[in-house]
Amino acid sequence: MPKEPRDPQLAPFWEDVRRTVPGLPKELPGREHVWAFGATAEQADELLRLVLEGTKTGTSSSLWDYEADQESLPRVGQYDVVLDGSGTARAVLRTTRVDVVPFGLVGEDHAFAEGEGDRTLAFWRDVHRDFFERFASHDRGFREDMPVVCERFRVVYPAVRT
Repeated sequence: MPKEPRDPQLAPFWEDVRRTVPGLPKELPGREHVWAFGATAEQADELLRLVLEGTKTGTSSSLWDYEADQESLPRVGQYDVVLDGSGTARAVLRTTRVDVVPFGLVGEDHAFAEGEGDRTLAFWRDVHRDFFERFASHDRGFREDMPVVCERFRVVYPAVRT
């Protein structure tokens, strides 16, 4: 599991980001908007690497996990601070799109946006079926019709290298 955020470093990180990216809100995003990708430190680092390379522009989660964890769904326009596997703040993302669809109806375009493996829908389904079975915080199990929150984002900080 990725480490919890190092709270003392978040405020200085956000101030640095605000100096680099004018127009960001003064307030640091709330706790539910500070997170790491995946369920392990290794996943967090690998997926963050794909984001920072500009390959990964989407992510997905089980709606049932949001409900079990009593978290609100992502909203278009929200800012999130992304942590690496050690809990260090490394990036700021802004949500650009949110769709909730059954697992079996997630499309090829979303699988490609997630940037993992060969970027195909078949790869996405295999990896995410495994992830949703192994790391669920709900007790409903996996189903092809389970609702999946498909989120698109853009990197606000640091600037993506092209």
